[in-house]
Amino acid sequence: MTQGSMARLPGRLVVWALLLFLAAGLAGPAGAQVTRLTVYTALENDQLGYYKAQAEAANPGVVIDWVRDSTGVITARILAERENPRADVIWGLAVSSLLLFDDMNMLQPYTPRGAEQLKAQFRDSRSPMHWTGMDAFLSVICYNTAEARAKGLRAPFTWQDLLNPAYKGRIVMPNPSSSGTGYLTIAAWLQIMGEEKGWAFMDKLHENIAQYLHSGSAPCVRAAQGEFAMGIGFDARGALLKLQGAPIEVIIPKEGAGWDMEATAIVRGTRNLAAAQRLADWSVSRQANEMYNGVGGPARTSYAIVAFPGLTNVPPYYPPNAEKAMVKNDLSWMAKNRDRILREWTRRYDAKSAPR
Repeated sequence: MTQGSMARLPGRLVVWALLLFLAAGLAGPAGAQVTRLTVYTALENDQLGYYKAQAEAANPGVVIDWVRDSTGVITARILAERENPRADVIWGLAVSSLLLFDDMNMLQPYTPRGAEQLKAQFRDSRSPMHWTGMDAFLSVICYNTAEARAKGLRAPFTWQDLLNPAYKGRIVMPNPSSSGTGYLTIAAWLQIMGEEKGWAFMDKLHENIAQYLHSGSAPCVRAAQGEFAMGIGFDARGALLKLQGAPIEVIIPKEGAGWDMEATAIVRGTRNLAAAQRLADWSVSRQANEMYNGVGGPARTSYAIVAFPGLTNVPPYYPPNAEKAMVKNDLSWMAKNRDRILREWTRRYDAKSAPR
């Protein structure tokens, strides 16, 4: 209907004609059933744009609105919103946090289509599932060879090596209250050494720590920039920094690497359940796992260990045999003891935390 033809209609009919015209337009492809999903995540900032583009292209009509922060901050936010959830989906958060939410009945049971294809350790054992894994990330030491050479420092090859008095003030690591990498690191020490010896180790390490940072990436970045001789961080970021030319070595200590996995879940109470299920379905697909694994994507943080079997794209400079170096890790124990461990860590060490 043209503007001229509508002008010749009585006023009331003009209104109806306009409403019909708008309704027809909204029913067209450009405006068809668009659903915006609020997705909470701790993915790296440089992953968000690419992940969003890939997911939306594979799921027409679904638009992702990210809410991103470090693991501890996002976990605290979700817990604070328990009575009035704001998120539809959690995509890219440590499974130890998801297990905590699940104990509080905060997750919507749903088995994504194709989830049975994932490696067993990346699947919730219940039916229907409450979460599905994406990738595993490990704690490593990012050792700046140039800075260490200038200061006459030897490389550490065990966690115990970090207690060397020569390292005093030359190490940074993530604050476990705000960083998932920080929490998986101290949880691994407590499991490897036992709690009494683990806390004693951290007491001595604290003397050598310059600062606790509020990000799992920041320690490796600061070490790569030469601000510190070494940073305890996570595997993929260290490998990427070395690829970008930083003078660092990515070291997995001989005792083994602490680890956690990032995972996906639907938040109980979402008003966009169908769209959330579509995103969950896609999150376990081979296409999504290839994205996690860095297959065919741009040079950014990717994960060597992903949920879909047979995907073995290893980033350049990634530490060899990393999957074999993963410590025996009780993820349920990590979830159940998280508050207790973080309270004790804060009491002992928070004075050296960076300002938020």
